[in-house]
Amino acid sequence: MPSLRFDNAFVSGLPGDPERGSGVRQVTGAAWSSVMPTPVRAPRMIAGSDEMAATLGLDPAWLSTPEAAAVLSGNRLLDGMAPFAANYGGHQFGHWAGQLGDGRAITLGEVLDPTGQRWEMQLKGAGPTPYSRSADGRAVLRSSVREFLCSEAMHHLGIPTTRALSLVVTGEDVVRDMFYDGHPEPEPGAIVCRVAPSFIRFGHFELPASRGETGLLRQLVDFCIRRDFPHLRGQGDALLSDWFAEVCARTAVMVAHWMRVGFVHGVMNTDNMSILGLTIDYGPYGWIDDFDPDWTPNTTDRQHRRYRFGAQPQVAYWNLGRLAGALSPLAGDAAPLQAGLARFVETFNQAERGNIAGKLGLDACRDEDIGLMQDLRGLLREGEVDMTLFFRLLGDVDPGAPNPSVFEEAFYSDVGREGIESRLQAWLQRYALRIVDDPLPAEHRKALMDATNPRYVLRNCLAQQAIDRAEAGDLQGIADLQAVLRRPYDVQPGCEAFAARRPDWARDRPGCSMLSCSS
Repeated sequence: MPSLRFDNAFVSGLPGDPERGSGVRQVTGAAWSSVMPTPVRAPRMIAGSDEMAATLGLDPAWLSTPEAAAVLSGNRLLDGMAPFAANYGGHQFGHWAGQLGDGRAITLGEVLDPTGQRWEMQLKGAGPTPYSRSADGRAVLRSSVREFLCSEAMHHLGIPTTRALSLVVTGEDVVRDMFYDGHPEPEPGAIVCRVAPSFIRFGHFELPASRGETGLLRQLVDFCIRRDFPHLRGQGDALLSDWFAEVCARTAVMVAHWMRVGFVHGVMNTDNMSILGLTIDYGPYGWIDDFDPDWTPNTTDRQHRRYRFGAQPQVAYWNLGRLAGALSPLAGDAAPLQAGLARFVETFNQAERGNIAGKLGLDACRDEDIGLMQDLRGLLREGEVDMTLFFRLLGDVDPGAPNPSVFEEAFYSDVGREGIESRLQAWLQRYALRIVDDPLPAEHRKALMDATNPRYVLRNCLAQQAIDRAEAGDLQGIADLQAVLRRPYDVQPGCEAFAARRPDWARDRPGCSMLSCSS
């Protein structure tokens, strides 16, 4: 049995629920509830991250043992584990939802790795908690495969994210009504062990603020700064201001990365926003195929498209505004919090300029380059052009003879291509002139573009193919996809199928174009 060093600061440093067990209840005056995972019948490991295991100080070979399956399904605890579910609230689709909490996530404990870095190990799908409301606390294989793969894919894309250690099937079915249309069906159950330095969310602070529990709110803020932001120094309003400004900046950097690669979170509720600026809670996410700022993968959001791709920076700002409102009882005045929100705008705009320079292969983004990129995005949208493929191919354009034919494989329809071809040619001429005027050498330009524009992303159709194979008992699809996504910026011979545009069969298929929060 592995020996891990647990330092369960969250449960030792914050007040807990005096009532024990998984019975559903309103929990006041407490940040967490003690709860044990519910054992499963036949846990079996089907995927793992050797990298994350090594980071924690585990022998990656341990992941292949029955003991690992038992521990990472919640059937057995290691010495030092102190399982709990966190108590938080949140705004969901713009409306205050009250107490939410970890309804199907149970933290096993906080591990200090060999370097002293803290990692919270959390099982998603390990059974009911006091916050499960009417749900069963379980998760199905399809959503668990998606969470496992995306956690690791985002990390290798260079995007701040929670990680995934393992994926275990439970040997039990879970009944789900995938699209809430009155047709529930049994599906294979699974559990992901996800890992992060902290799973504290905006909603952790919103809930006590909404209840007038200012003392608990102060404890949470002090604890979070002390544990997760130890580099910050100061007192009173100055410390609160510095902390909130850093939260805003980290959030801006994260969302700018989403926009760079075409990632759509799908459900940016405040309870799904990490205080560390990590991408968290991989539910109805997706990558845009043809460039469409209005696209959302979440069927629940299909009518209003609140969380559509192009709105993500504005939504993040709105969410930070809700966090600022929750923190306001601790601030002497609103100015420090307003300064933090201004920091978000400044940081995001700076990151977006960096995205433009990287995606276009420029030494630096000039003011006129913003318009150049805006014009290009308009053409990509009108022409139904694949975002990932287009920007990867842009690095192959010959500035001396720019030609739209380079992008043939990025178009989803002949009509779209013919509709913008002449204007795309004109845009390429502008781009070629801009490159000539840029000091970056050609070989550096190509390297910069290839390091900014991934060749491989976790398209929904790829994830769905891996899920289909796994549900049929073939796990190789998960392993193959995981391997490719470890090197998303490198050309990998023999892996061309993973870099192709979305096939026609995936345009309207559930799991590819339409996803729900149900898992």
